[in-house]
Amino acid sequence: MGEFRLSKLRGLPRRLRDDLWGFAAAPLPPLPRPRLLRWAPHVLFCDISIALALGAGGELRDTYGLAFWLGTATGLIQGGAVALALWYPLPAWWLSLAAFVVASHAAPQMRIPYPRPPVAPQPWPWTGSAITACVLVLFLLALRLPTRVCVSVWGLTALATYLTEGVEGGGYYSATGLPALVIFAAALLVGSLLRARREARTQIVALTTVSAEERARRTLLEERSRIARELHDVVAHHMSVISIQAQVAPHLVENPSDELRENLDGIRANALEALAELRRVLGVLRSEDPGDPYGIGSGTGAAPDSPQPTLDRLDALVENTRAAGLEVRTEITGQVRPLPSGVELSAYRIIQEALSNALRHAPGSTVKAELAYIPEGLHVRVANSRPTSPAPPSPGAGHGLLGMRERAAMLGGTLATFPTGSGGYEVQCFLPSPGGQDSDSPTALPAPSSSPQDDDPTGPTTPAGENNR
Repeated sequence: MGEFRLSKLRGLPRRLRDDLWGFAAAPLPPLPRPRLLRWAPHVLFCDISIALALGAGGELRDTYGLAFWLGTATGLIQGGAVALALWYPLPAWWLSLAAFVVASHAAPQMRIPYPRPPVAPQPWPWTGSAITACVLVLFLLALRLPTRVCVSVWGLTALATYLTEGVEGGGYYSATGLPALVIFAAALLVGSLLRARREARTQIVALTTVSAEERARRTLLEERSRIARELHDVVAHHMSVISIQAQVAPHLVENPSDELRENLDGIRANALEALAELRRVLGVLRSEDPGDPYGIGSGTGAAPDSPQPTLDRLDALVENTRAAGLEVRTEITGQVRPLPSGVELSAYRIIQEALSNALRHAPGSTVKAELAYIPEGLHVRVANSRPTSPAPPSPGAGHGLLGMRERAAMLGGTLATFPTGSGGYEVQCFLPSPGGQDSDSPTALPAPSSSPQDDDPTGPTTPAGENNR
């Protein structure tokens, strides 16, 4: 323990040198708001600097009897130190301390005792202008530099004051050393507290940003997990069909060869093994809440093995939305045909989420849902008109648009959401299907229209409304 303390004492001069002999720039940041007053502190301190530079010289000449050139130069240094502290606080403090030492030692009235006292003793070794300049410099220094540096600066200022007033002494004067040191300590304390408060607020903002990013990442993972749980039933159904067909196929052929039986048995075994792996993966993805097996958050209590919805159930979805108080019109164009289960499930979920957003964010609006079957796949468009009443606060977690985009991207499709010119909101999506256009280059969606339409978008027209979906 003794060696440790000794090593710390040995390293103290080096630390003091590093702390006090640094001339790196540390500019005072502008105010964050209001924008019109961002540079108001800089202008204020510069004005004070000019006033001190002009007034300090006259005070030193009148009070201490300094020569004109010396009093003027010392006053300019004291005032200029305040302006310099806006960008270089440590050099500004050194200048201010040097001006104090020069002024206090060059005052002939303070160095030679009077034969009789004057009418009133003069302040010494700190004049009023010197105290003001040093207080401002120390305050600006404490706003930017660590507390350790502030303590060192105050200690050296106190040492210089003590050596000047207590050791060397002077004539008949009014002592200002102790009051000045108390004021300096108060300025450093206030500046340090303000700096600590600013740093704490900066850390809070940084933590809030990180938390928002983590929340967005968690939301993305939760949505992908939900999609994976839903698609499990689709994949499991096809694997079950493959297993059954491989088991039945040998009975449909007279005298099947051993090679055929062996290959079909291998297909069935692989299908069963894939089903087992799917069940294990699903066990990891399942929600811990038995009342919410798919992690949707609705608490419907639907059985985990219930069939996933397809576009055949779109009419029931529309009727439920109408029963909730929203006017919904549907339109289907093109040759209606069965689509892959993943495409139909994703289209159903996208329409479901768009209708839910319209119900939540655009009460009283009219919604139009369109399905367009084309050879390359399926176009989905859901648009609502301007809401007729303000939307109540939404408790949603903002998974809606994220889930839509994830479903479209998973199938190689595209999705666009945008406000319309008449105050509504619109969702457009293209989902490619096998046998049509290559999924790597899906059909582009139509460009958003800014002209008013009768069937306008689903929700608020501001970006904030979109984020709440």
